[in-house]
Amino acid sequence: MPYTLSQIAASLGLLLEGDGTIEVVGLAEPASARADQLALAMKPEFAEALPQGAAQAAMLWQGADWRAMGLKAALMAPRPRFAMAGLSAMMDPGQGYGTGIHPTAVVDPSARIGADVSIGPMTVIAAGARIGAGSVIGPQCLIGWEAELGEGALLHSGVRIGARVRIGARFIAQPGAVVGADGFSFVTPEPSGVEKARATLGADGTDVTQSWARIHSLGGVEIGDDVELGANSCIDRGTVRATRIGDGCKFDNLVQIGHNVQIGKDCMICAQVGVAGSTRIGDGVVLGGQSGVSDNLVIGDRAILGGATVVLSNVPAGRVMLGYPAMKMDSHIESYKGLRRLPRLFRDVAELKKAVSNLMVKH
Repeated sequence: MPYTLSQIAASLGLLLEGDGTIEVVGLAEPASARADQLALAMKPEFAEALPQGAAQAAMLWQGADWRAMGLKAALMAPRPRFAMAGLSAMMDPGQGYGTGIHPTAVVDPSARIGADVSIGPMTVIAAGARIGAGSVIGPQCLIGWEAELGEGALLHSGVRIGARVRIGARFIAQPGAVVGADGFSFVTPEPSGVEKARATLGADGTDVTQSWARIHSLGGVEIGDDVELGANSCIDRGTVRATRIGDGCKFDNLVQIGHNVQIGKDCMICAQVGVAGSTRIGDGVVLGGQSGVSDNLVIGDRAILGGATVVLSNVPAGRVMLGYPAMKMDSHIESYKGLRRLPRLFRDVAELKKAVSNLMVKH
């Protein structure tokens, strides 16, 4: 539906300047914005492209001279990108999921379905499952035996929620996400080469081939409120106790969280991150893309791992880490600068050796 700029400003607490009766039906980049779209020109360099489009109004930074940009109105915020959170929610047309329970869905009679729940085609709701009010379950999803899903959940196509998983309110899972698969837990009859290598820091390895025995995952997964899980990401169930994810955590695509991992609240886990079993991660931690954390470690509150960082030991609270093996980011950058200087250093040393050699020949 269209919104007037006055409605948007009142809803989101934004500063409106100019004609508040202008209606917009969506958002667009400045160069491609139509007259019925709000241009997102939140930086001066973005605003330079406004003349290429036909926008009448734009989201701008505070203090911007919107009249000089040829606009009829502007919305402004102290932090425009943060304002986009509410603005994009207002303009989101959704995924077109239907209402009610689709005829091809299979819902066990013992499952408890809250009010105003939508269940899509070919979805299976197992025995004893509970789904909170107002939840939307897309097509071809699975809610396992005795699993619990809080109110206001949104599961996109192909999401799998395993048996006995407990999830809080307003959970969002992108296509293909899996919560509650078995942990990767295997053991050999005698100490394996991996165990020997770890104990001796690589001095010993595998000398005999052994079969791997499966350790079953008896624990579950417990997820707090307002958690989002990216496409094809996986959170494994615990071995005995549950794998736990705190309130407000956000996971990107292709993330793997191992068995027994404990993650605090408001963490940001970016794409292709892997966290090995039994590691504890504090509150407000950010794990950059492709970073990895070894097993049985502790990552302190508010720690940040840069992209592709590999952590092999505990990280203190508030520490910013980078590299493999991980070290303080400023130390890593200095080491990298030194590495780049090596070719020049080698040339300088070679020239010095040549000069010394020439002096010795002359004397």
